[in-house]
Amino acid sequence: MQRRQFLAASLATSALALTREAVAQNTASTTREFYQIRKYTLESGPQTKLAGTYFADALIPALGRMGMGPVGAFSADFGPETPIYYLVIPGSSVEALVEVDLHLAEDAGFLKAADAFWSAPGASPSFQRVESSLLAAFAGWPKLTPPPSSATKAKRIFQMRTYESPSYRDHVNKVEMFHKGEFDIFKAAGFHSVFYGDMLIGPRMPCLTYMLSMDRLEELNSKWDAFRDNPDWKKLSSDPRYSFEPTVSNITNLILSPLPSSQI
Repeated sequence: MQRRQFLAASLATSALALTREAVAQNTASTTREFYQIRKYTLESGPQTKLAGTYFADALIPALGRMGMGPVGAFSADFGPETPIYYLVIPGSSVEALVEVDLHLAEDAGFLKAADAFWSAPGASPSFQRVESSLLAAFAGWPKLTPPPSSATKAKRIFQMRTYESPSYRDHVNKVEMFHKGEFDIFKAAGFHSVFYGDMLIGPRMPCLTYMLSMDRLEELNSKWDAFRDNPDWKKLSSDPRYSFEPTVSNITNLILSPLPSSQI
């Protein structure tokens, strides 16, 4: 138990340090979530259908029984490789997320529904690889917030962006910028913010990942123009505290469409 508590505390230390001011502004009853982001690399054909069925009939229902959700399930429309499916799984603790697969293996209903995917033979695998990362929600945006269109399964598009920083100092400054005004600037530009997360375990650290949504892909450029032209953004981005050097050295930018099973 002590080792688990130490692990959870150690993983959360960097994110807590980055956002002390925002924590103070939040009410005591607000608890930040953690996120596991899974990337499923697939081959076109049977694997995509099998993965989609697995998410809908086995994995997402089982995660719901564990008290996790809403779960996002997406296909990559634009990215470095396709087909790729992504899952965004919110959890109340680091421990809950890192032990997900252990609990799935104990769920008889899951194993029955998941059998075709979970037990696929090596000669005909159900996926190529799965990569996972673990994030802590920003203190200033502690909960995942699906767009209203998720409830009705209406048309919606998502943009998931990862910002890598050249140093931990610059990473801290970039996270601070979100808490100093970027949340409101995104809203003013017409974006719906879904989540903002600080990477605790994953590739290409230090980095952060966030997700925005909109009704149609055609809105993307006009909303980003509105963001860049916002006088509050111009003031924030020119603040000497953040503008003395680039705080972001590389951006990974994905356009995602929700799968039928997505709860986001």
